Amino acid sequence: MKEAGSGPAGAGNLQAYAEHCLGSPEVETKLAVSHEAWRACLAGELDFGIEGEPRPIGFARFPERPRRVDPRELPRRGINTVDGRVALLHAVAHIEFSAIQLAWDHLYRFRGLPQDYYLDWLRVAAEEAEHFTLVRQRLRELGADYGDLPVHGGLWSMAEETAYDVAARMALVPRFMEARGLDVTPGMIERLRRAGDPRSVEVLERILHDEVGHVALGSRWFRWVCDQCGIDPEVEYFALVDRHLRGRARGPFNLELRRRAGFSDRELELLESSDAPR
Repeated sequence: MKEAGSGPAGAGNLQAYAEHCLGSPEVETKLAVSHEAWRACLAGELDFGIEGEPRPIGFARFPERPRRVDPRELPRRGINTVDGRVALLHAVAHIEFSAIQLAWDHLYRFRGLPQDYYLDWLRVAAEEAEHFTLVRQRLRELGADYGDLPVHGGLWSMAEETAYDVAARMALVPRFMEARGLDVTPGMIERLRRAGDPRSVEVLERILHDEVGHVALGSRWFRWVCDQCGIDPEVEYFALVDRHLRGRARGPFNLELRRRAGFSDRELELLESSDAPR
């Protein structure tokens, strides 16, 4: 079998690609493997066989830069300056980079699921790699690059916390952490539009369009797992939010986009009530 990430798309095993991507600290390797594995899939050359157990989540590697800090240490800048737009786009770039890792870990860590599950998250990995490349290109146009500013690791921290169970992972990463992007990105787009930055608006609109579908996959597979276990998905979702996040759901919520991403009316009512002052 050809080593994942060593050259043009060819025959390879999906889990070998996953280990290669997650285990490399190099940004370029993660991008190349994501695209190569998806090309192999489209060409019908991807082996979906699974042997053995996944390595512990701690084996995943990140590049030395950007430096990770407490969220309170991150700079806050106005969006009407180039520095402010760079800070915003750098934060988005890190979210998209983390999402590449997340998609690969979704399909690597959890075994015994339908093949469509693995196909779905492989496609997401390739799309997140495209998103990251678009944002990084825009950063470079503004005279910056990924790694120039510090970041926080909240998304990956939740991946580590939910490594024990696929339902918890789907509920709390796509359907909670990443769903926040559906709430806040439209406002970011409007602020960039008012600041006279149509190129950044274009990039974020592309990301938002795809992210609705990514959160919808979280909804799809969370409900599938709950159905297999005979569990009410609405009850289980809020039980998991309470267990891992002490019920910390913060609005305002974009109800239209969340509905498109698979949230039920009942879930949206409960989210809004959990955001009410107590």
